[in-house]
Amino acid sequence: MSEVRKPQLAYSDSKALMLDETSRRAKAAKIAAVIQHFLGRDSLDGLTIVDVGCSGGIISDELRKRGARMVGLDIDVPGLIKARDRFAESASFLCADSERMPLANASADVLICNQIYEHVVDPQRLFTELHRVVKRDGMLYLGLGNRLGVMEPHYRLPFLSWVPRRLAHRYVRAFGRAEHYHEAFTTWSGLKRLCGNLYVWNYTYSVLTDPGTFAAGDVVPGWATKVPRSLLKVARPLMPTYIWVATVQPSEPKGPATTIAPEPVVTPP
Repeated sequence: MSEVRKPQLAYSDSKALMLDETSRRAKAAKIAAVIQHFLGRDSLDGLTIVDVGCSGGIISDELRKRGARMVGLDIDVPGLIKARDRFAESASFLCADSERMPLANASADVLICNQIYEHVVDPQRLFTELHRVVKRDGMLYLGLGNRLGVMEPHYRLPFLSWVPRRLAHRYVRAFGRAEHYHEAFTTWSGLKRLCGNLYVWNYTYSVLTDPGTFAAGDVVPGWATKVPRSLLKVARPLMPTYIWVATVQPSEPKGPATTIAPEPVVTPP
């Protein structure tokens, strides 16, 4: 019998990093840089941005400081309480399921879905909602974990996401990380299927080779900028995370040239 997935509630209670001020604001700076590069903008002024999986609202607050009108959405009630207590003037924080967003069709300029799909019950439903809510001339920022990344990012256990679910549950219990392994990653090809009706650009190599441009110096080691382009691309199947930008109609990055240009990944038939 296949495993029945359930919503992952109160996530910030078990993952303190969701409320870490320094790392969340640094992540927001990288997200903002990618959005601005793709749209060819110097700021986020006037954009309506939905932060899917906003938790404690730190990223939403940082993007609001950069000019965006923010909506934060999550089922993490403890995180949302903290967000509303600290950042009530920064965003409208909604307790809502990302698979059933209480938002109008084509109502957001940008939706941020950063390290979210592996947590939800039905990733395909999530992507259907992202497609529904983003404007025709808007964009999705997608931070996408890879099942074949060697070190599992939530539990810091090597090859955890590679092994069958039944063994993964035993693995996390054996090391005292959790009672069961909730997250469910897919591979590059699986992510392409999730994005099958979107136009997708891969920013992963652009960010890795131009960390200054994309405010990613905190997560990109110095040696990564010196790795030959050919070797980076050979390593693609094992990269822990991909950074993609997606749109519902054909569009291209409008920002200045980068060491490795963003490249198309998915073009709907």
